[in-house]
Amino acid sequence: MPMKNLYLLLFVLAFISCKNEPKNTSEEIEKTSTEEKEVNPALNLAETISNTHHQQDFFNNEAVAFNIAINFGGKERLKGRVTMLTNSTKIKIKKEDGTTLVFNGEEVFLYPEENNYDGARFDMFTWPYFFAMPFKLNDEGTKWQEKKELKLDSTAYHSAKLTFENNVGDAPDDWYVIYADKRTHLLKAAAYIVTFGKDVATAEENPHAIVYDRYFTVKSVPVAKYWKFYNWSEEQGIYDEPIGDAEISKLNYLSADQANFDVPENAIKIER
Repeated sequence: MPMKNLYLLLFVLAFISCKNEPKNTSEEIEKTSTEEKEVNPALNLAETISNTHHQQDFFNNEAVAFNIAINFGGKERLKGRVTMLTNSTKIKIKKEDGTTLVFNGEEVFLYPEENNYDGARFDMFTWPYFFAMPFKLNDEGTKWQEKKELKLDSTAYHSAKLTFENNVGDAPDDWYVIYADKRTHLLKAAAYIVTFGKDVATAEENPHAIVYDRYFTVKSVPVAKYWKFYNWSEEQGIYDEPIGDAEISKLNYLSADQANFDVPENAIKIER
């Protein structure tokens, strides 16, 4: 065989061999992830909401702080300032009554001891989660299903159900039904149950919903200034008059060094 033809044959064989090589692991993972999104419209909705809320811009800031005032049943539930890392791994709440709550990434602490109260651990995680919800919809351990259309005040919204894998967070049995604005894709509302301190069956007897209003923007990230809380059911959706409300104000971003999560001396640990 002439040398020229031999080189040509070797080239053809090498080309065929390269084409038949198996795809590398990263390509397979990417393909699997893409296929999952294609067959899970609920997950696609969650990612659309996260992108609309400029999730990456939010995480580009190390920490965020804001004032919060929460009322339930006509009574003040919490008033103070929340400081948290944007990935929610550390949180501090300084209440106007002098109580300080700190989550240092491992445990929850309260200071001073004489201000201890039953809902301290609930306050530590619930209100910061409601604030950060648009940025946590695709956290590790989240599961999405049941994309459909639900109405709020006669307006139709995209919706989907969020549940969690076992051992995720302080209350992995909680679930949420999120509502997204069809036009803006901003998070509009979320129905939820609270399993903290109770079983799922009991919690599901009294679901509530949070409705987000009046979005404002700081450093390109939209945040709801006002929250309202309602009763909720599968049959009626969000119904009746508000049972609670909250207001966010004086929001600013800061570095992790500027955010102090030191546990006060003589603080007590708040167990689950």
